[in-house]
Amino acid sequence: MKGCCTCGAVHYEMSDKPLIVHCCHCRWCQRESGSAFAVNAFIEAKHVKLTAGKVEVVDIPSESGGGQRVHRCPACKVAIWANYLGLGTDFSFVKVGTLDEPDKCPPDVHIYTESKQPWVNVNDGRPMYERYYRRSEAWPAASMVRFRAVMGARG
Repeated sequence: MKGCCTCGAVHYEMSDKPLIVHCCHCRWCQRESGSAFAVNAFIEAKHVKLTAGKVEVVDIPSESGGGQRVHRCPACKVAIWANYLGLGTDFSFVKVGTLDEPDKCPPDVHIYTESKQPWVNVNDGRPMYERYYRRSEAWPAASMVRFRAVMGARG
């Protein structure tokens, strides 16, 4: 899957499918996105490659306290992906709206629905979690294998 920022200065591609795609309804994502939710593709950072341009890396706080490192276009400032530093920099959360074909990367789960905007009607049949979830309960087996391979390589 390929994507870019709004002005087209930064292009990237994901060389594998995401481990999982979150539709996050937490207040933090609402504030950051300026919308009712954020849709993020959780993927190993090694599978996210810049194909044109350079990103500006900005460290910002996160609700967890671990912070996040946001990769933005230096020209239009659009956030393209982030690393949640509680997981380190081995995993990226690609902003699905920056994909050329975001409709090909729908959410697998809805998280933090306890703070979902009341006017958002979620009836897509995907699992919903009031907060977060146990990976072993929500992720496909193949995604768990990939996740554990990265975590195990950390030593």
